[in-house]
Amino acid sequence: MGEENKSVETQNSKQEHKRLIRPREIAAFAATSYTINNLTSFIGATKQYFMMSFMGLSGTAFGTLSMVSTIWDALDDPISGVIIDRCRTRWGRLRPFLIFSMPFWAIASVLFYTVPNSFNNTQMFIYALAATIIYGIGFSYLSGWELLLYNITPNTNERSTLIATQKFVNLFTWLPSLVPVFVDFVPNITKNAVTQPEVYKGFSTFFVLFAVGGALFGFFNMRERVSIASKEELKETGFFKSAKSIITCRPLGALLLSNFFGGIKGVGGASEDFFWLNCTGKLSNRLLCSLFTGIPNYFITPLAPKLIAKLGLRTTAISAGIFSGAAYTILYFVGYKPTGNSLIDFIWVTVALTVCGLPNHVMGVCDPLLKGDMYDYLEWQTGIRNEGIVNAVSSYVNKLSSSVHSWLSGAVFDWIKFKPQKDIYGNIVPHKNPKVLQGIWGIFCLAPAAARFGYGLSLLLFNVHGEKKERMLAELEEHRIARTAMKQKDLESIE
Repeated sequence: MGEENKSVETQNSKQEHKRLIRPREIAAFAATSYTINNLTSFIGATKQYFMMSFMGLSGTAFGTLSMVSTIWDALDDPISGVIIDRCRTRWGRLRPFLIFSMPFWAIASVLFYTVPNSFNNTQMFIYALAATIIYGIGFSYLSGWELLLYNITPNTNERSTLIATQKFVNLFTWLPSLVPVFVDFVPNITKNAVTQPEVYKGFSTFFVLFAVGGALFGFFNMRERVSIASKEELKETGFFKSAKSIITCRPLGALLLSNFFGGIKGVGGASEDFFWLNCTGKLSNRLLCSLFTGIPNYFITPLAPKLIAKLGLRTTAISAGIFSGAAYTILYFVGYKPTGNSLIDFIWVTVALTVCGLPNHVMGVCDPLLKGDMYDYLEWQTGIRNEGIVNAVSSYVNKLSSSVHSWLSGAVFDWIKFKPQKDIYGNIVPHKNPKVLQGIWGIFCLAPAAARFGYGLSLLLFNVHGEKKERMLAELEEHRIARTAMKQKDLESIE
């Protein structure tokens, strides 16, 4: 990718030096990402487990809830996309959505872990569904913050560095991994004066406050630099013309397909707490494992831009997906108790999961870069940066896909006939049925394997690479310079 950008950098070095990102801005972007990532990681890792264990939702009920809320949320995406694209404020086009979306996702995040004990099963389902819908609305508009990445700088090299920095900082998202330890030990230490549900609620409040602080810091310390279309240009282009270009965009189609397969990994991810508690005996074993599985990523993530520069963005992403898929498949067939010795088996699973996860953060760097190329491709085709509408369309399709994944992540537990086992205090204890345990293991390994294979093969359709990408970047830069000069000329004529 570095060679592809050299000619563009040479032609427009003056403009690029004029638009370098400030260190404070890099820190603000990384801090915002880190704090929000802690919240979403906590919810992603614990929401299903909590609702099935403490709210009494069955696997099918949770899957239905997720599917309905995702479809509902998808209906809002076209509206939010148009609003984001058309937004023009003194603070910029995208930054305000850090603040606007905050009450929705903050309140819902606490409601997820608040159990109304007087509710019957139907009322509990409606309560959980309402909280999930509110949370989804908040994140529909928080996508404005995610799109800010592509507007902080027009320089693709700076963008690559910014993404690598973000992904490296997010490697330190270890706070959610402490939750299982507190869940295992706090009720015992306090003699059940503090129960497991109360531990979850306390962490949810903490992570919400943490994310709110990061969002505020980011809002006041970042700016947008990529020139955007005026209201007149937006009118000339029109919504339907933009929609047509989006629908026929091959890079977008490739990314949607890869995201569909990638989302299947969430089915396996939702089983993590179930696996560690039931198959290994302790929920806190997840933390012990994560202390080792994440270590290689501290070295791999900073090297990802160099790997991309050497192999190419698309080739790197494809190779990472196929490697991970093969590793998960091997892990499943070897099993989680190949020796019968608990210590050796734990070490085996930890090492194997480390190998399976090696490509994760490479893909984490590749994904936003691929999306950036897709946004640039559409601007190259239409002359307009309409990330909001593009994001709305892709988000709509992804959420429809996610509704299937969400339903599946709950339904698979009913298929293997899993039901939570509780002690007299209402705390969860390990399952003993061998068939159920093997079923959990299958979910844990085979869903990620299918996801990674599908992800890698889908990106064979992504056609923005090589000489085509180099030509696109050069022509885009010329168009942006001309637009900036035209706006400056109009200002001077007014003065």
